[in-house]
Amino acid sequence: MNLGRLFRKKDETGDMKTPPVTDELPRPSVKTREHHMVGQYTFGTCQSVGKQREHNEDALFAFSSVLREGTSEFPFGLFMVADGMGGHQHGEVASGAAIKALSSFLMEKLIVPMLNGSAASMDTSMQELMEQGIEAAQDAVVRTAPGGGTTLTAALVIGDQVTFGHVGDSRAYFSRMDGELEPVTKDHSLVKRLLELGQISEKEASVHPQRNVLYRAVGQTEPYRPDIETLTFPAPGSMLICSDGLWGVVGKTNLQKILRKSGSPMEICQKMVDMANQAGGPDNISVILVQNFD
Repeated sequence: MNLGRLFRKKDETGDMKTPPVTDELPRPSVKTREHHMVGQYTFGTCQSVGKQREHNEDALFAFSSVLREGTSEFPFGLFMVADGMGGHQHGEVASGAAIKALSSFLMEKLIVPMLNGSAASMDTSMQELMEQGIEAAQDAVVRTAPGGGTTLTAALVIGDQVTFGHVGDSRAYFSRMDGELEPVTKDHSLVKRLLELGQISEKEASVHPQRNVLYRAVGQTEPYRPDIETLTFPAPGSMLICSDGLWGVVGKTNLQKILRKSGSPMEICQKMVDMANQAGGPDNISVILVQNFD
């Protein structure tokens, strides 16, 4: 199994050391945002440094709007989460650089042309644009954070179509009204690969000492291609994008329980982050929830 260079996201040595929980660490900083789209979608975000880390190496981006002309309404949006690695200096810079580069690229190449009416003449597909944008993110990370890397999970929403671009082990899920979570992305982790090959069990994977080692990350020097896919947004339903500081601590069953309860996207995101912190908050936590009740 040739996985190229492996990236350890949360090592126990050097700059990657996770400090123990002490009374001296600052109280987890939680930032919550919510935005109501004029059209179909409503989204909320929430982020926390967690309880065992002093710096936040996650980054997120959430943007949405709607083009309304006469009786027609055309919603669009861009949502992404990045989880940096390589220690505070490299990880924080890498995740921020990837988010900024990808969002800037897609805004310039798609959103602005769409608003000024020139997007109809574009010869490039949404999937090609997403891949080119992740290439721009790769270049930005290599340039600004050499030796660092980041996961990157992005969702470009155009009408009812969602084009995903994914590298690493942050995750995207779809959920219908029953709250059942359906994974959209696949982890690019060593443990996930061992699990797929049948070499370890689900129980062994959850406690494997290398469960945070990635074989694909934005910023790595070996050539790779991101996972790109276009799907239809469930209607009614929701989309969840999060770092492993959430899904790796709270777990799918508990996330589904929270989704089944009533509340705005902001309130639901806040509950998810609170649960991760109550479980020890060993890592930075980032979550975006986009709802579609059309």
